[in-house]
Amino acid sequence: MTELLIASIMTMMTAATPLIFAATGELICEKSGVLNLGVEGMMLIGAVFGFAAVTLTGEPLLGVVAGMASGLIASLIFGFLTLTLLSNQVATGLALTIFGTGLSALFGLEYVGKTIEQIKAIHIPFLTDLPLVGRILFGHDPLVYLAIAILILTAWFLGRSRWGMILRAVGDSDHSAHAIGYPVIAIRYAAVAFGGAMAGLGGAYLSLAYTPLWAENMTAGRGWIALALVVFASWRPTRVLFGAILFGGITILQLNAQAAGLGIPASYMSMLPYIATIVVLVLISRDSTRIRLNAPACLGRSFRAER
Repeated sequence: MTELLIASIMTMMTAATPLIFAATGELICEKSGVLNLGVEGMMLIGAVFGFAAVTLTGEPLLGVVAGMASGLIASLIFGFLTLTLLSNQVATGLALTIFGTGLSALFGLEYVGKTIEQIKAIHIPFLTDLPLVGRILFGHDPLVYLAIAILILTAWFLGRSRWGMILRAVGDSDHSAHAIGYPVIAIRYAAVAFGGAMAGLGGAYLSLAYTPLWAENMTAGRGWIALALVVFASWRPTRVLFGAILFGGITILQLNAQAAGLGIPASYMSMLPYIATIVVLVLISRDSTRIRLNAPACLGRSFRAER
């Protein structure tokens, strides 16, 4: 029973990690006033390019870098269209998801069916061997700890640093920030690039650590869950962690229910995380006042500098 509990908690954290990466990046992006709905596409791009890099070189670190770089490049395409050419952010984000889905499927054709060595969990002498809590706290792969570290740094950046406050100012009143002298477009480009890199890293985690193989559409809607997670967390980094663990727990509940042979069709069980997402969004939407208070005031609005 103890081993089952430990295994479930560790798998729950593994399932939560790509959501933490993607949601943290999208949170920074939205805090700057940019709504990027292309998270799913950027995750797929990161997953396939990260997997390809490891297949060709055998170096997991290069796979992580390739995943981040490919997601960043995809986000800069979005940034150029929405921030420079002032195209509609919602339509462009959806187009980015479609583009990422098609590009990853095309590029990943030759990698279907191939496997790589999974990123291994770390082992810290004495600490990992502690009873019960050892493996739970000190037995994960390095990217799990990286996700938590990035989330903590993001919370500090937004709440304590000068540039974090400038980012929030740009998202809440872009024209006022521009009047003061802050480079609104440059700041938003940086936020979009960070969001793309994190989405790519989340996708790379799926193909390098979660399931060390490439399969078409392997993100299975996690990009959309990450978008919902930002709203669920009320644009607060600390709540992203709890939301990601919640959705990770639902994923594990689905797997355990199937393993227990409850007789429920697998397709119904696979719907659980997305049903939970819809339920949470409906419950949050009932309090529209709180959403307006927490959401960046300029979210989704194009900015044109007034001379």
